[in-house]
Amino acid sequence: MLKRSTQTSMLLLVVAAALSPSPRPRPAAAAEDAPTPKEVFERRILPILKSPNPSSCTQCHLAGVDLKNYLLPSHEDTFASLRDQGLIDLDRPERSKILALIKMGEDDKGKSSLVHQKTRKAELEALADWIKRSAADPQMRKLPKLAAEKQAKPARPNEVIRHARKDRLLESFTNNVWSMRFRCMNCHTEGNPQNDKLVKEHGERVAWFKAAGPEATLDYLRSSKLIDVKDPEKSLLLRKPLNEVKHGGGVKFVKGDQGYKAMRAFLEDYARIVNDKYAEAKDLPKGNGKTISYGTESWLKLANTPDDWADRYLQVSIYAYDEKKKEWEAEPVATTDRVVWGKGKLWQHTLTLLAEKGSERARAWSKGTPSLPRGRYLIKVYVDKEGRLAKDWRANLGADELVGEVEVRAAWPAGYGNMTVVEAAKVKK
Repeated sequence: MLKRSTQTSMLLLVVAAALSPSPRPRPAAAAEDAPTPKEVFERRILPILKSPNPSSCTQCHLAGVDLKNYLLPSHEDTFASLRDQGLIDLDRPERSKILALIKMGEDDKGKSSLVHQKTRKAELEALADWIKRSAADPQMRKLPKLAAEKQAKPARPNEVIRHARKDRLLESFTNNVWSMRFRCMNCHTEGNPQNDKLVKEHGERVAWFKAAGPEATLDYLRSSKLIDVKDPEKSLLLRKPLNEVKHGGGVKFVKGDQGYKAMRAFLEDYARIVNDKYAEAKDLPKGNGKTISYGTESWLKLANTPDDWADRYLQVSIYAYDEKKKEWEAEPVATTDRVVWGKGKLWQHTLTLLAEKGSERARAWSKGTPSLPRGRYLIKVYVDKEGRLAKDWRANLGADELVGEVEVRAAWPAGYGNMTVVEAAKVKK
């Protein structure tokens, strides 16, 4: 048992401790110790502006835009510029449009996207941090409006920037090149028995139509030697089917035919995009973009062709009959073309189907195997007897080249051995 004096001493100590003022908690870091918008800008944003490397914008865009286009050397001017263009949300900085633009492409799981993930993450974190701090700063929010000519923005207009997007390029490639793949008789289609044989003889470069589809094919072609972006007309992708450069498959195109037109238009557009040659919206291709093309393995044959068609370029346009309106549709549902084999007195080729973008046909053909249903069709035949296309590959055949038309009922089966055959003598004006 403790002595009374000891108990008293301890009691006094407890009372003294209770009466003593509590120790002050250690102060949190003062607000002024947090980095200022200027400090964050100089540490995290300026390095982006000064970097020689392209930004993550190149994942989705081939030309015309880079994150650097939106930055200025001054943090105040950059903030005012972005704010005045509606790219910063002062009240919800995390929802700022500039951040949404950087995020575009983050859901892409393709191989090429992996290269950009690290860059995008760094850009997004840096901009988000700086914008949040700047938007919370009353002085930054009150910055005077920046003159339009001093604002940071891409040199190219929005129409050009959108045109140079990779998804737009893929759409063009699918419509112009991928849709023509059956003209190559499967020689270049990966995984086809005919192609497998050629790969063994000539190597993998023969299989440039990839089994994975148009995107994989475009990626391959962009890294191959088949496209000449300095002089697209000299691309092997054009010169081989013309047989200007030795081609095991012989002549597949003639200058001015549909395959040549489509492929050359794509190559010239692609070359201008990657070389950043489109300065204004008026410089962009004038194609209407309303019609989508679908390649098929349905064949049409015109038998016993007349002598005046021999070795001439021949084009057909096929119109479907509208049972509800009891009239022929105004626009062709299919087309194809080729030079007539004069010695054999015949003409034959695969059909390319056509559908208005957004139409029921386009939706159905995009989801499944494009094909024409059994029914009533009108075939219009055009023959280039004067050699117009040889003189100008951009020319289009019209009423002067129309040699006649013929109505047929056809099921349009697929396959070389299942051709829809029409006697040329039935083609009448």
